[in-house]
Amino acid sequence: MNRNEWITQAARLQAADQPFALVTVLSAQAPTSGKAGDKAVVTPDGQIHGWIGGGCAQPAVIKTVRRALLDGQPRKIRIAPSDESAERDLGDVLEFGMACHSGGTLELFIDPVMPSAMLTVVGDSPVARALVGLAPRVGLRVAVVAQGAQAADFPDADTVLNSDEASQVSARLSSPFVVVATQGRRDLQGLKAALALQPQGLWFVASARKAGVLLDTLVTSGEDPAAVARIVAPAGEFIGAQTPEEIALSVLTSVVAARRGRESSAPAAQAALTASMASSALTSSVAAAAAGSSSCCSTTAATEPKEATNTKALAPVAASACCGGSKQAAGQAAATASDVVPSRTVEPALALAAVPASVKSSCCGG
Repeated sequence: MNRNEWITQAARLQAADQPFALVTVLSAQAPTSGKAGDKAVVTPDGQIHGWIGGGCAQPAVIKTVRRALLDGQPRKIRIAPSDESAERDLGDVLEFGMACHSGGTLELFIDPVMPSAMLTVVGDSPVARALVGLAPRVGLRVAVVAQGAQAADFPDADTVLNSDEASQVSARLSSPFVVVATQGRRDLQGLKAALALQPQGLWFVASARKAGVLLDTLVTSGEDPAAVARIVAPAGEFIGAQTPEEIALSVLTSVVAARRGRESSAPAAQAALTASMASSALTSSVAAAAAGSSSCCSTTAATEPKEATNTKALAPVAASACCGGSKQAAGQAAATASDVVPSRTVEPALALAAVPASVKSSCCGG
């Protein structure tokens, strides 16, 4: 038995992107065959490469390794003589009883080594390219999916598919995290390709209004409504981003949060913006009722920009009472808007269509 076999096996498994745990003997009280400092690589199927002690200790180690590989969390265990093989959680250590007659006590540290997670970026927009460059720096492997994409254009990507056809993407890739950053180029095809991967997390870089239209279209075209509802759109965390690189960073923050099992603030922002969209028809009606007959105040909201860059999320704004509507009606409209719209500035990827100040004509006191 080569006690240092774990070194070559760890290198082999890591190169193959396979999960394993590195198990180290922290302390040993005789009589034990394992000694402090002994190490072994243990795979999910129970293979042990190296040396951590005899057969009495191995069942508890393998059991704990499998748990650690499920949640990615390290553990310390103690294996001590006992008439029962029951386990007890002592807070900082999990203790296993050992019914073997050999006696002795072992303490071991089990450190799971997980394969690098794959992030699939759909699209070749500036934000998509920035994501591909940033993701490997936080330990993510990257696949790019875009019509006409070339490997030479994405040197940081592990895989580049020059097609966004859903059937081809699902046949060639498996990815727990997907970001669609098509930004106007084959948006619907990109979303369908992303859904075909059935990822754990799916983010769409777009304004809330645009996202709402496209997600409705996905459901109408036959996509699973439950899967569509899990798409996080608009994507990104609030960091005051303006450039493509900053927007990519804000989206990558959400991906890292999901990877680490932490709740992102993006779903909350998404819910608030979705509520705003759902209420837009009612708000527009109130605004129209508050508006007067003066031609200079006949329009209460501007059209949506193609891609908002750095603006505040605003609901359609009611006209001033000086345009023929009562002050009470205008106040009610403003209150309705404030109830459904987040007050903070949101990322470009999160922004609703802004209502520019130009809609307030001078005859309305603006």
